[in-house]
Amino acid sequence: MKFVKMHGLGNDYVFLGPEEAVRVSDPVKLSVRVSRAHFGVGSDGLVLILPSDVADAKMRIFNRDGSEAEMCGNALRCVGKYLYETGQISDTRATIETMGGVKPLKLNVRDGKVGSVVADMGPPEIGETVLLDLGGRQVPFLLVSVGNPHAVTYDLFPGNAEFEHFGSYVERHPRFPNRTNVEFCRAVAPNRAEVRVWERGSGATLACGTGAAAAFAAGVHLGLIEPKAEIALPGGKLVIKRGKNGHLFVSGPAEISFSGELPDAIGGGRG
Repeated sequence: MKFVKMHGLGNDYVFLGPEEAVRVSDPVKLSVRVSRAHFGVGSDGLVLILPSDVADAKMRIFNRDGSEAEMCGNALRCVGKYLYETGQISDTRATIETMGGVKPLKLNVRDGKVGSVVADMGPPEIGETVLLDLGGRQVPFLLVSVGNPHAVTYDLFPGNAEFEHFGSYVERHPRFPNRTNVEFCRAVAPNRAEVRVWERGSGATLACGTGAAAAFAAGVHLGLIEPKAEIALPGGKLVIKRGKNGHLFVSGPAEISFSGELPDAIGGGRG
């Protein structure tokens, strides 16, 4: 069972192409196994690239703990790169079906290779602000959906130890029965924000495309950053702008780390 490990700013996944993905009988178990460091490939999760009736391909994302995610911006860009560079699409525009809807992509190609991708994440849904007690302090979190749920704060940018504790706590807070992604942000200039993301089901990651989009949407909504800004994450930066139609356009890299092969017994292939 052949795979490709790809990443966007260090947010890395094991990708299975259509021929391999349709053979996976237990993606939950497979994601947990391949995501493990030392005993597996090591990643933030597993992505299955599947045939679609409504788009160029369908993407299913499984987190490190085996839970299925609705969307992932970094994985989305990597799927576009995979499809183009394996010859499954020839156009520099593509559409990908996700649990969060069909997402259009624009591929930036040079010498036959995709260097970066612009993803149309659609319009964000801005929800209510909730106050959560973090270490005796009432911290406001703005709820944002960009195809998956996020809780975003610009009132706290914790250090490493606090980040690990608070991220896990907010993800599993009773206020979020289905858990949530969490973003701790600070606006450092009108066109730049720094963001740390705690991903639901994966924990701390170097980058998160939907997390960056949610942080951007919250920052613009709160009047802290402009409608085009750079979002700096531990793994690098994404450029995000809000279009006239209210959609968020996220631009960033997609890179291949390496390829390999899993025994069919691990993948649960049906042959």
